[in-house]
Amino acid sequence: MVMLVIGLIGFSIQNNIGDPIRPLVGERVSPEERAEMAEKLGLNDPFFTQYIRFIKKALHGDLGISFIYHKPCTEVILKHAPATIELVLGAALIILLISLPLGVYTALKPRSIYSKLIMGFSTLGVSIPVFLTGIMLIYLFAVTLGWLPSYGRGETVDIFNNGYWKSGLFTIDGLKHLILPSMSLASIMLPLYIRLIRSEMMEVLETEYIKYAWAKGLSPMRIWLVHAFKNTLLPVVTVFGLQIGIMFAFTILTETVFQWQGMGFMFLDAVQRADIALLNAYLVVVASVFVLVNTVVDIFYGFINPTVRITGKT
Repeated sequence: MVMLVIGLIGFSIQNNIGDPIRPLVGERVSPEERAEMAEKLGLNDPFFTQYIRFIKKALHGDLGISFIYHKPCTEVILKHAPATIELVLGAALIILLISLPLGVYTALKPRSIYSKLIMGFSTLGVSIPVFLTGIMLIYLFAVTLGWLPSYGRGETVDIFNNGYWKSGLFTIDGLKHLILPSMSLASIMLPLYIRLIRSEMMEVLETEYIKYAWAKGLSPMRIWLVHAFKNTLLPVVTVFGLQIGIMFAFTILTETVFQWQGMGFMFLDAVQRADIALLNAYLVVVASVFVLVNTVVDIFYGFINPTVRITGKT
């Protein structure tokens, strides 16, 4: 149902703003030839007839022709998607590796000077926009220290030999190029996750079953890591799944700052050159990612909490 609504919005944008014939024939075509082609393509049919036809084509992977690239939009997106996926995965890994230990530590030692410093930096991090973080990272690590490259994907490898998935994860140069963009993208969610994990952990530590575990004489590490931390993960997993989808949208600014040739960079290029078909295809694909990620999170949530079932039974 969600995808049908998103498809309707995207199709309405494409149908009412752009010129569907221009990507196919260009601008040097007579009005008579345009009218003839519009009739052949069914553009004179009622709106919902065209929408149903659009949905049928979308189900087969046909999202239109890009005016910029003169190729099917699906093919263009598939070539740019690996860069964005790797960027999001890199940012998600950084978020997990940093937010989990820091969030747990600040919950267990709330009055520690280090906890206060961590919470202070997390508050500061929330208020800094991602493009400014990217610029500061470039200035520090690329310009001043010269440790890491400042733009591009570096050396990539066509891992499937099909021209679509060119990955930088299998080369040293590609990994170096991934570090700064991933750090920049992670800075959006990292402060929020530190605070979320801290608040959830502190709330769990005050529950009755934790007090009962203390009364039984269990070791602190077992209480913190087995009993408290496991239940802290339940809401965190849900929020993390939602934020993964949001990060796909936030890659637009990050990819622009670092000239990262992903879907976000492609989207801005399509906006500047008014490629309505490609914009519509991007909207549909990103919405599909949201739906897919939410579904995976719901399934994974059931594994973490056995009392939760996808069918709604407890």
